[in-house]
Amino acid sequence: MNAHRIKTALTENGKLSLQNLPFKKGDEVEVIILERNSSQTAPGSYPLKGTVISYEYPFESATSFDDWEALK
Repeated sequence: MNAHRIKTALTENGKLSLQNLPFKKGDEVEVIILERNSSQTAPGSYPLKGTVISYEYPFESATSFDDWEALK
């Protein structure tokens, strides 16, 4: 079973209109409607988005060889 997610808003009380669905006439589908919470659409959902990350020594080990228990 393929799943297709569409985010939309109700245009009238209790009515929902879906267009351009990837199904043909006669296809049987199951519809599940979930209400989106305001916390799901909060602008701070990705607090690190757009921040710059730089690595001064990207190819060095994250820890020293003395910290590796396998080498002891």
